[in-house]
Amino acid sequence: MSYVIASDDNRFEYDVLNKDLVLVDFYAEWCGPCKIMAPILEEVAREVWPGTKVIKVDIDENKYLSERYNIRSIPTMLLFAKGKEIARKTGTQEKHLLVGWLEERSS
Repeated sequence: MSYVIASDDNRFEYDVLNKDLVLVDFYAEWCGPCKIMAPILEEVAREVWPGTKVIKVDIDENKYLSERYNIRSIPTMLLFAKGKEIARKTGTQEKHLLVGWLEERSS
């Protein structure tokens, strides 16, 4: 069972904007660094679940969201709290740094 939820232009508001704390990973299937991040994000989602949701958005299939959030490189991770973007990281991240980043902003 995957703990990372795929979202899209149509479901984004429901999946992200009405929740307490959500990490959104903007990625693409062809992106090497995104493939490196996928299992790391899965582990993070398992560890912080259910307090924080982890959502993934394919930039090639969801152009509206990519433009709306000014995604210029991938992977880009946005952290939302109650519908507002509160932090952003770009590029691959080590698991412990990502967990620390989430813990720092969830308290």
